[in-house]
Amino acid sequence: MTATKQVIVIGAGIIGASIAWHLTKAGARVTVVADSAPGGIATPASFAWINASRGNPEPYFRLRSRAMAEWTRLAQDLPGLPLAWCGGLCWDMSASDMDAYIAEHSSWGYGIERVDRARVARIEPNLTELPDFALYVAEEGVAEPVAATRALLADAEGHGARLIASTVTALVKTGDRITGVDTSHGLMSADEVVIAAGVGSPDIAANAGVTLPIETPPGLIVHSRPYRKLLNGLVLAERLHMRQTAEGRIIAGSDFGGADPGMDADATARDLFAVLKASLRGGEELELDFHTLGYRPTPIDGFPIVGRAEGLGGLYIAVMHSGITLAPAVGLFSSREILDGDRDPLLAPYGLGRFAQ
Repeated sequence: MTATKQVIVIGAGIIGASIAWHLTKAGARVTVVADSAPGGIATPASFAWINASRGNPEPYFRLRSRAMAEWTRLAQDLPGLPLAWCGGLCWDMSASDMDAYIAEHSSWGYGIERVDRARVARIEPNLTELPDFALYVAEEGVAEPVAATRALLADAEGHGARLIASTVTALVKTGDRITGVDTSHGLMSADEVVIAAGVGSPDIAANAGVTLPIETPPGLIVHSRPYRKLLNGLVLAERLHMRQTAEGRIIAGSDFGGADPGMDADATARDLFAVLKASLRGGEELELDFHTLGYRPTPIDGFPIVGRAEGLGGLYIAVMHSGITLAPAVGLFSSREILDGDRDPLLAPYGLGRFAQ
């Protein structure tokens, strides 16, 4: 970077926070503009599982694995970041699918092992129902999503970034380049604008004639009141995915993306919480505190959109599901590309241009 770049990051979720933090650390002058509190919309409703798990082709596995390593690096650079490598137990698929999963991921170098009923009981002694066998990845973990986002933004602000609570009403276009944003607080100019606004990203991008093919499926997660320790790590069982947070809340969905809220989200939450209580020995006195209903910014092919908008200078886009897992790697790689033009090979499949083919 030959001159200090002025960059506006739209969005204060985990992705926007990570990009802003990495840009600030690299010497850019950063302004974060968001119409929500730190944490954004999707981040507070996240299950926050950090993994390189099943169902993905190897290139995406490699990106997610790198992101897991970058979480460790980020925690070293930002002491106190709420991160725990608690391990994950999984048996929410058929035996044949589990066998295929362990064979494939073992060949890719993932630290996955098959464990029997007795080992499951040692890992999670408070489960009321145990599978005959499960898969276990000791290196999987969680980040407390809102606390991590706030930590990134606070540290960025402490090193010169500005945080502005405002609504972006338009992107400012000069010729074939984005040169700033118009907000409810007035015009702001920049050398580069980053759209990392989650579910709000398509409307902002449309201002510049850019189409983001994104779906926003809902997911309901229940949150108990803080309670004594019942879970040691992540549990991905047949009927329920659950974990216990740093403050003692047990959170759960019918899968890690959350339950389908149906026509009555309150009723869905009550039913889901009843399953949660029955799943844990000692959970009889657990109390439902609240439920979250998150809308996941999910590109239509399921993979991230990270990179510059083709044919339009000054605009960078970072929108994805799995934001918690990918945040530190996307922050690092995006900052390098924005400031120096260096695109990491792990991002090669995930440009917006793939949808035009």
